[in-house]
Amino acid sequence: MSPEKQTKPIARAPAWWYALSVLAGLGCIALDQWVKRYVSATLPLDGTAPLWPGVVELRTVHNYGAAWSSFSGMRWMLTLATSAIVIWMVTLLLRKRVRHPLGVLACCIVSAGGLGNILDRVRLGYVVDMFCFQFMDFPVFNVADICINIGCALGVVYYLLYYDRDGGREAEDGTDRSPG
Repeated sequence: MSPEKQTKPIARAPAWWYALSVLAGLGCIALDQWVKRYVSATLPLDGTAPLWPGVVELRTVHNYGAAWSSFSGMRWMLTLATSAIVIWMVTLLLRKRVRHPLGVLACCIVSAGGLGNILDRVRLGYVVDMFCFQFMDFPVFNVADICINIGCALGVVYYLLYYDRDGGREAEDGTDRSPG
């Protein structure tokens, strides 16, 4: 193999990294649920309180849909769609299809965010949102949404930098599945 074709072997997440990533995910779920309960107990519906004046405030919102209230009133469709994504992420981890530490962490954090919102939809019939940007028009969001976005950003970095080298395009029998 020529030197320009050689690539450095990809890092594989050790068992302790999987455990740490799962614990991080569980911590995200706990923080999400705690913040939602705190805001619901201290602020009335549509009530506000400053968090970072001029930047973000706390505002209690019951979201019956997704971002910008899209799919409003489609509680079970959103619950099923989110559940399917979480199951897919967990399956990727259990089957070790994602093995790089960054990909493992991304899957755990996205799953945690999804589970945080699923808990609300099943238990309450809506998602409690509380962070409201004051300097721009943006949907009110919660800790679970932050986890989903951070996990997705980590997932994009993983995909762009490590996916091919992590065997992402390699079939179980070792044959290359990449297009072209």
